[in-house]
Amino acid sequence: MRTYLVVVDESEESHKALRFAARRAIKTNGRVHILSLVEQAEFTAFGGIQATMAADAEAKAVEVVQQAAGEIMSEMGTRPEITVKDGDAITVVKEVMEQNPDTNLLVLAAAAQGAPGPLVSHFTGNDCGTLSRPVIIIPGALDNATIDELS
Repeated sequence: MRTYLVVVDESEESHKALRFAARRAIKTNGRVHILSLVEQAEFTAFGGIQATMAADAEAKAVEVVQQAAGEIMSEMGTRPEITVKDGDAITVVKEVMEQNPDTNLLVLAAAAQGAPGPLVSHFTGNDCGTLSRPVIIIPGALDNATIDELS
């Protein structure tokens, strides 16, 4: 079964990647795996403050992934696979892909304006020829109707 890995956050382009992956999964009888990254807090000398910041970041990541899972469930009628992890975004995405051999495609989206984010930049840059799976980049300027048509 084809599985589409989508990294979600609160950005508009993240929702576009998720929409494409969900629509494509429906058409290919596949699944969606949602990855939410816990934002790493800057180090602070006060351990209690550090722990509170880390807990808040994890709660936010869980909230984002639950919202994305709700979108997938209403779109596809099935529950997506969900992963919430902390760490360096690029490293975590690579680890999740390695740990899930059934993941066939990484689906990302570029912002409609400005430079691409760090994941798009990395996975379309120097390492793109070494990846073991294809990467699909959804242009941020696409509207939902176009995404639906292309998927």
